[in-house]
Amino acid sequence: MDDLEDHFDADPASLPGGRPHERWMRFALEEARVAAAEDEVPVGAIVVAGGRVIGSGHNQREQLNDPTAHAEMIALTQAAATLGSWRLEGCVLYVTLEPCPMCAGGILQARVPTVVWGAADPKAGAVESLYRLFDDSRLNHRVEHVGGVLADECGRILTDFFRGKRST
Repeated sequence: MDDLEDHFDADPASLPGGRPHERWMRFALEEARVAAAEDEVPVGAIVVAGGRVIGSGHNQREQLNDPTAHAEMIALTQAAATLGSWRLEGCVLYVTLEPCPMCAGGILQARVPTVVWGAADPKAGAVESLYRLFDDSRLNHRVEHVGGVLADECGRILTDFFRGKRST
C-alpha cells in the first residue's frame, strides 16, 4: 500500500485515465502485480471510502500458508482496522477477479455496499459465474456489484501468470 500512498488521498476525478471505476481498478491491478512478483496468484484488491484507499491487499496464500489470505480478505481486514469498525458501510471494494464464495461471504459480513470486479471467474466466481451470493434474497445484506471493469487487463495478468507456470 505504501507505494501508492501519494495517490490514496486523490480525488478519483483527478487521476489519469478512464472513468472512476477504471481508475480505482488500476490500483487493484498494481496489487495484483505485487502478488505476481511474489509468485502468488495475481489478484489484487483495494477498499475505497471517502475518495481514498483505506485498505489494500493481494493474494498471499503461499507466503503466509493461509488458505484465507485472498486479496479481498486482506483488504477488508486493513479497511476495518483503518475505520476501527468491522462495518464497512459507505465503502467500495475493487478486486481484479470475481470474488470466490469465501470472499463473497466476507464482503457480506463486512456490510460492503458495492463491489467492482474485473475478470470473471468461471471456476470459483460467487457473484455471477457459479453462484449469485450478492443477489440472494434470503441474506440480510445486499451488495451492488459491477463486473467486467478492465476485464481484459485483469484477465491477462492471470493468463500470463499461469502460462509462465506451465512453461517452467
